[in-house]
Amino acid sequence: MLIDTFGRRINYLRLSITDRCNLRCSYCMPAHGIEGKRPARDVLSYEELREITQAAVEIGVEKVRITGGEPLVRKGVVPFLAGLSAIAGLKKLVLTTNGMMLEEMARDLKLAGVESINISLDSMRPEVFRKITRVGELSRVLAGVEAAERVFRHVKINVVVMRGVNDEEVLDFAALTLDKPINVRFIEYMPTTRESGWRSLMVSGGEILTRLSHRFRIEKEVRDSLEGPAVNYRIKGAAGKVGFITPISQHFCQSCNRLRVTSSGMVKSCLFEEQTVNLKPYLAAGDQAGLREALAGVARSKPSQHAFLVPGSADSQRFSMSQIGG
Repeated sequence: MLIDTFGRRINYLRLSITDRCNLRCSYCMPAHGIEGKRPARDVLSYEELREITQAAVEIGVEKVRITGGEPLVRKGVVPFLAGLSAIAGLKKLVLTTNGMMLEEMARDLKLAGVESINISLDSMRPEVFRKITRVGELSRVLAGVEAAERVFRHVKINVVVMRGVNDEEVLDFAALTLDKPINVRFIEYMPTTRESGWRSLMVSGGEILTRLSHRFRIEKEVRDSLEGPAVNYRIKGAAGKVGFITPISQHFCQSCNRLRVTSSGMVKSCLFEEQTVNLKPYLAAGDQAGLREALAGVARSKPSQHAFLVPGSADSQRFSMSQIGG
């Protein structure tokens, strides 16, 4: 069991397998893409990513989430996932996707051992969806959601709520859970592209919950230990759930259980932590013990809280969300 210096059990790894994406979402990366995009040779091989996962499980990680960029754009991802799902001791293998390629791949992902799918979908209105993603096709994502619903027991839809952009749709998204056993999670906007005036876009989870409560009767759900940061509710009588992820208004740092590894092999203890540890030297040397200790060392040094709680630090982050894996 891996415990950090604040008594938190670290049992969840977010593993980015690429920084490439087929969308250009406004809150994730600049419109022109990533400056200084790393060459393919700097991205870890599938074998190296599996070694990291194996080491993480050996020190106490029980859940692994595959992220990007968009993970489904990387060739060979299905056999890679099948290999991860075979690691002894790994209890949950899950994946986050923008859904653009999901219609064709959902069944293969399920057969490879992926337990659940998170789908990023910030609008169900074509013109708003296009504005947010810049290049996305809403019909493809909706087809991907339907395909996932057919084969996965657990499907989650992640909605980054932005005032004046898509916040008028929160009732529509919540209504999706009435007849379908899906989990719609509303996520507070974060300044991950270093834009000024970002707070004007942020809609707090509390405000969203109030809006929903004016329309629906809402009941709080019991939290699962491997569920992640969302606080879940259910509209009375609904088949699915609504969740709230509130890194700004009500941070969840005191219960954070995650490590993050980028596609280039850098491990971070927090999304907004500046310091990283390079895992490539341990991989090159075949030093599995050193790899385990490096991961454990980062976990033990995990900060008590993220940078948003430090005055003046939120606008100084030096990465895009697509590079670190969300």
